[in-house]
Amino acid sequence: MGSSTNFKIISDCFIKPKFISKEAQKPTYFSPWDLCMINVNYIQKGLLFPKPQNQDFSITTFINNLKDSLSNTLTYFHPLAARLSTIKQQNPTSFTIFINPENSPGARFIHAVVNLTVDDILTPTDVPLIVQSFFDHHKAIDHDGHEQSLLSAQVTELTDGIFIGCSINHMLVDGTSFWHFFNSWSEIFQSSKIHNDVLVPISRPPVIKRWIPPGSEPILTLPFTNESEFIERPNPPMLRERIFHLTSHSLSRLKSKVNKECNTTKISTLQCLSAVVWRCITRARRFPYDKETGCRLAINNRSRLSPPLPENYFGNSIQAIRTTTTAGELLDQSVGWTAQRLHESVANHGDKEIREYMDMWVKSPFVYKVGVFFDGNSIQMGSSPRFDMYGNEFGLGKGLAVLSGYANKFDGKVTLYEGREGGGSMDLEVCLLPQNMVAFESDEEFMSLVKGESEV
Repeated sequence: MGSSTNFKIISDCFIKPKFISKEAQKPTYFSPWDLCMINVNYIQKGLLFPKPQNQDFSITTFINNLKDSLSNTLTYFHPLAARLSTIKQQNPTSFTIFINPENSPGARFIHAVVNLTVDDILTPTDVPLIVQSFFDHHKAIDHDGHEQSLLSAQVTELTDGIFIGCSINHMLVDGTSFWHFFNSWSEIFQSSKIHNDVLVPISRPPVIKRWIPPGSEPILTLPFTNESEFIERPNPPMLRERIFHLTSHSLSRLKSKVNKECNTTKISTLQCLSAVVWRCITRARRFPYDKETGCRLAINNRSRLSPPLPENYFGNSIQAIRTTTTAGELLDQSVGWTAQRLHESVANHGDKEIREYMDMWVKSPFVYKVGVFFDGNSIQMGSSPRFDMYGNEFGLGKGLAVLSGYANKFDGKVTLYEGREGGGSMDLEVCLLPQNMVAFESDEEFMSLVKGESEV
C-alpha cells in the first residue's frame, strides 16, 4: 500500500445483535465440515459500488444505517457476533472447539477511506494489491477467531465509489452461507421498517443448528495433543490475480458443443468451463506428459444428502471432489472427454459418498492444510456463479464488481462469480504464478472462449 493512496481507517467499532434470544446465549457446536476448516483463511468477498452523486447522499447517514441493519441481521445470524472457544480434555488429549457467545464484543465494523477511483481498481489487467486492504482479517486463519471477530464488515470509501467487504470465519460459513448472510443484510438495509424497537423480518431465516453424522457424539472433538499439530498457516508465493469475463453466449455455445460431442445433454456449463480451464492451466504449466494433475470442484452437499439439509442451513456443507489424469492424457483428449470425467465425478457424489466421508472423518479427524490438500499440480474451482451477488444493493444500485481479499489463494485457484449482466454470464478470478499466467492469458483455447470467438 503506497503512501500515495492514503488508505486510512476513520472509525472502528463492534456491533451486537439488536435482540438476543435464549438460543443465541447457548454455545453452538461444529460439524465435521466446519472443524476441518480451522487452518483455512476467512472468506473475504465484497462489492464495489458507484458513490451516489446526488446532494442528499450522506456517508455518515449511510454508515449509521449499515450499522443498524447489521445489528438487525445479527439477531438472525447470531453466531457471527460470538467468538471461538476451546476446551482441552486430558486422557486422551483432545480439543473441543465451539462458538461461544459469552463475553464477545460482537462483530467488527470498520469505516475506511482511500484516495483512489473506481477506475484505479477496475482498469488494470491484474487485480490491484490495494484491494486486499479493503478487508479486515488479512492473512488470519479461522483459529484466530478465538481472539478476533468471526465477522468483520469493512466499508471503504473511494473518491467516486464505495466498497462493502465482509470477512467471515470459514468454520462458520461456506459460500452458500456467506452470501445468505450478505443477501439478508442488504434485504434488511433496503427495508423501510428499521425502527429501534422492531426486528425487521427476512425472507430466508437461517437454520443455525449444525448437522452431526448420525451415531457420532453430539459434540465432536479434535484428537490432537497440541494445537501446533493442527495449526499450519498458509504461506503462498506471490501470485498474479486476474479476472476474466465470459458472456452467456460464449458459455452456452461451449456447453452445446461439449454435450453434442458426448452425445448427451447432461454436462453442465460449469463442468464444461472447468474442463477448459483445467486443460489451459495445465498447458500453461508445461508439465511432463506423465505428470498427474487434478481438478477439484467445490460441491454443495445440502441437497445431496437424503433427507436433504435445509437450503438455508447456516454453516459449511461443502466438499471438494477431485478428478485426476495425467497432463499428457488431459491435453491429448478433447474438452468433451474432460468435461465428461468431471460430470461423472459430480454425478457419483451422493448421500452414500457424503456419509462415508463423514464416518471416515469421525473415526479419524483431520484438518485441511493447504500444502497437503491443494497440491501445485491441480486446480481448484471455488465459489459459484449461482450465488446472488449483484442482488445486494444497499440502496446504492447495482454493484460494479465483485472482488475478494488475500484469503485462500494459491497457484491454480479459480473463483467463479456471477457476471454483472446476469443471464448466465460469469467472471473467473484466476490466481497463478506469474510465469504461468503469462502462458495462460495467451492460451488460444481459453482466450477464444473469453473473446467469444469461433469454435472453442
